[in-house]
Amino acid sequence: MRIGVDVGGTFTDFVFVLADGALRYHKVPSTPSDPSSAILRGLGDMLPSLCEDVEALVHGSTVATNAVLERKGARTGLAVTRGFGDAFFIGRQIRPSLYDLDVPLPVPLVAPADVVEVQERRTPAGAGTDALTDAEIARVVGVLRERGVDSVAVSLLFSYVDPIHEERLAGALREAGFSVSTSAEVVREYREYERTSTAVVNAYVAPVMDAYLRRLQESLTGDFRIMQSNGGSMAPGEARRLPVHTILSGPAGGVAGASKIGHLAGHPRFITFDMGGTSCDVALHDHRVSVTSESSVEGLPLRVPVVDIHTVGAGGGSLARLDAGGALVVGPQSAGADPGPACYGRGELPTVTDANVVLGRLSEKHFLGGRMQLHADRARRAVGTLADAMGASLEDVAAGIVRVVNSGMERAIRVISVERGHDVRDFSLLCFGGAGGLHAVDLAAGLEMPRVFVPGSPGTLSALGVLGADVIKDLSRTVLGLSLDAIEEVLAALEREGRQVLAREGFSRDVRVERMVDLRYAGQSYEITVYYSSGFENQFHDSHQRVFGHCNREAPTEMVNARVRLVVPTPSVEIPEIAPGGEDAAGAIAGTQACWFAGWHDTPIYERDLLRAGNVVQGPAIVAEFTSTTLIAPGMSGRVDGHGNILVEVKR
Repeated sequence: MRIGVDVGGTFTDFVFVLADGALRYHKVPSTPSDPSSAILRGLGDMLPSLCEDVEALVHGSTVATNAVLERKGARTGLAVTRGFGDAFFIGRQIRPSLYDLDVPLPVPLVAPADVVEVQERRTPAGAGTDALTDAEIARVVGVLRERGVDSVAVSLLFSYVDPIHEERLAGALREAGFSVSTSAEVVREYREYERTSTAVVNAYVAPVMDAYLRRLQESLTGDFRIMQSNGGSMAPGEARRLPVHTILSGPAGGVAGASKIGHLAGHPRFITFDMGGTSCDVALHDHRVSVTSESSVEGLPLRVPVVDIHTVGAGGGSLARLDAGGALVVGPQSAGADPGPACYGRGELPTVTDANVVLGRLSEKHFLGGRMQLHADRARRAVGTLADAMGASLEDVAAGIVRVVNSGMERAIRVISVERGHDVRDFSLLCFGGAGGLHAVDLAAGLEMPRVFVPGSPGTLSALGVLGADVIKDLSRTVLGLSLDAIEEVLAALEREGRQVLAREGFSRDVRVERMVDLRYAGQSYEITVYYSSGFENQFHDSHQRVFGHCNREAPTEMVNARVRLVVPTPSVEIPEIAPGGEDAAGAIAGTQACWFAGWHDTPIYERDLLRAGNVVQGPAIVAEFTSTTLIAPGMSGRVDGHGNILVEVKR
């Protein structure tokens, strides 16, 4: 048996692939104080009844992400070249909001008092101009010990060319008992601020991730792997050493799962819409998963490969409130797993889920397969406090909450599509997550997208994605100024290094190698990654034209970074076909209830497990299943395909 696990802000999701290929799904409430508790509880619920040996478990982790978001990582020190102690705090002259004169800066993970300047210096060519002495190393170790830090990031000037000084200092710090992350180990690329920031994030979360993964490894048997932000999985030892690669672990699993489902159904061009309990993640998929080496978390830049995902604070647990001017605001604050939405029985404040309950869009009898009770009276009471304050009806306020959260998610989809040169009308909207199906049709209609694609068990698609993710190793090196022959030597060296790492993890065969380079016009300060193959310069010009609206095929170009990706395919998770049926879906109707669509409508509730291939579900309709609920608006219809996916044709 193979198991995929995705820890979300509200629920922890499980997919079990049995020896005969059958799939089983499970969900338990997340335990933010210790995510491993929810994982072990969910496994304890299911494993005794399944009675099969566990061959492999792949886990999408939010531990590193939450440590940064909640500022609950280790106390971290930073060692930098003398004269550069302020560089990390100065950052770049990038303005996230051009006309805002009071933009709040991200809270740094390192206190200025915990920065130590090191007497050493190397040139851009890697030659030493100021040697790092044993006495200086001893001084730095002593200062960091006095300051009481637990973890240290080491980022010395030009270490991406020659990391010898970083390695010597790191060795002494590790002997002294510190957890250490060097910038050359984490990301061997130029741009000192981004390299330093990435090393600091890694150092900040490493002790937390190390303790968490140790606990899990002691409790689990079989092969255990962690989902990376780049769409592949990694060994737990690598995740403990380089936890920065797991910052977008869970959302990346969702995109990986969506890619498999979309290709299987013959829809390779789509935008993923993953709406869970605390956030909404969107990504554009144009025949392949898009990966970028530039991202950020809480305003802190990261220079590691990640699936190109845009996240906003909009989920089922997002809190609704009135701002100082009396306007309705939704999110980014969330009720999370504890206390959760008011309708879950513990919370008191109104959330998006409570608004959907008030509007009759969730079935109390079918929520989580009937295993979890919804308290509609608590939801009405929570939303009613806003209705009283606004002097509006309960239904109008609940519908307003849904419209406000939808508008934020529409903007997120435009960021990864329209703002990057894509026509959103050329893509389907592939929705998943526990709350995705409730909002997808409205979003697609507002964006003029032609269809909504709802996979089977959408609430556990991320868990399915992490289980089916390939083993991936990404390596990079700055090659600015090198000749073409030297760049090819660097690519070959990176491939050898990656193969050695995979061999230590037990993977020596069936390794697929992808070579890429970051290219730019000479004099530019930004790059585009293209595959290193014949005609790679034409790839660059074409990409530049699409992204920026212009290109110059006569202008000289230069290579900045060399990249190698090594991929080891994992056993595929087969999506079973479902039994055929006619267009009439009446046999799947389990009841009706009043549902609000600018007025109350008697709306049939369909049990998704009873739908058959070829069935057509006419709106208005509620399609209920264990992991999620899908809403089909009046005048629209959804057709079930051979694998149980629902394709809703959107009426504009």
